[in-house]
Amino acid sequence: MRLPMTIFLIFAPYGAFAALMLVTSASVSLLCTTLICLAVIAIDVARGRSIKTLTLGSVVVFTAVGGYLTFVDATLSTTAVKLAVDAGIFLVSLGSIVFRHPFTMQYAMEIVDTETTRLPSFERVNYLICWAWTGATLLMMVGNIAVLYMPNLPLWSGVLVAFAARNGAVCFTRWYPQYRKAKYGTPPASALLSH
Repeated sequence: MRLPMTIFLIFAPYGAFAALMLVTSASVSLLCTTLICLAVIAIDVARGRSIKTLTLGSVVVFTAVGGYLTFVDATLSTTAVKLAVDAGIFLVSLGSIVFRHPFTMQYAMEIVDTETTRLPSFERVNYLICWAWTGATLLMMVGNIAVLYMPNLPLWSGVLVAFAARNGAVCFTRWYPQYRKAKYGTPPASALLSH
């Protein structure tokens, strides 16, 4: 699978969620996004790839927030729903670090060659990239909290923070591995055998 297709599959549920929240109810948005996550899982399984922690965690988050909205409190504002989703994704991302399996590693292992996955720096790079995504999610939460508790802020300010945080994480994800490769080079294949 090429990198652009991988990036599309990673972002499809979240892009769909953001777009749907603009045009339909939160319940419909959460249901559709859950179905998109399940479709992404089905695509991965059909291609013989692993079920990703982030996607499976997202199914749980979207389902939990949708269940809360349906059965407990249907009056949550759009911003509160977005905050709940961001908090859930933050916990999935942070949890993958705490349990010593950064969610980014699953994607990276399917993109890079086997020799690269054996390099000691491979794990360090993935931890750092996962921290970048965790930080981006935290910034999105802060943006939603600001909009929720400071009603004078324009709604687009939360969208702007989310857009900047996500794009910053995307740029870092693309840049950092190339930076490490340029700075440290790729060790000869024989170096891999000694580790």
